[in-house]
Amino acid sequence: MAMSEDAAAAAGTPQPAGPRRGRVRLKRTALMAVPAIAAGGVLMALTAQGVLAAQFSISGMPFTITADKLDGKGFAQFGSLDSMIPDSPNAGDTGGQVLVAVSAIKSAEITNLCQSVDLGGINLVIHAGDNGTPVSATNLTTDSDLLSGDAEFTNIEIGGDASTYTKAGPVGKGNPGVFGQQADTVQITHLKQHNYASTAVGFKLPNLRLSFSSQGC
Repeated sequence: MAMSEDAAAAAGTPQPAGPRRGRVRLKRTALMAVPAIAAGGVLMALTAQGVLAAQFSISGMPFTITADKLDGKGFAQFGSLDSMIPDSPNAGDTGGQVLVAVSAIKSAEITNLCQSVDLGGINLVIHAGDNGTPVSATNLTTDSDLLSGDAEFTNIEIGGDASTYTKAGPVGKGNPGVFGQQADTVQITHLKQHNYASTAVGFKLPNLRLSFSSQGC
């Protein structure tokens, strides 16, 4: 399974700074909407062209996602760059850009979802989909720089031009000339992601709970 930090090293792209530590800055940190998750695997060359995959300026504060299982129909994955606002305090030595693997899924169900973001000494933690009804999402994307789990695909195509992809719908298209992969279905167990952005057209989170904790997911 590909880890985009390996691809970033090959491309000479600086890695993002780690989570910010120190005094909690809750006034500066909004309680964000729960991001969706997606997943991917196998070797890929992240030939990103500097386009913001999620179509918004990222905060630069990464968040962690874990799940027991993700079942997805219509999958695509390709490389891109996420960008922060100019002079972002979270830019570190990245130059305000983070190399990511964009995972897109047309429809997905996620069992036992946990999301956490380190606010600097305390974590905002969200749980959902762990009481018999999984989280469901449609037309979702997730921008990751680290990903692990046990993956299974059906009818996977590797190495195509990401701008030609159709299996994940419009959100599953990358830039012309970008290396990618797509599949009819994807199943990931023991999923863990280190993410910078996510979007979804539809998102249902049964048994949602939000809390602050000294430990993340």
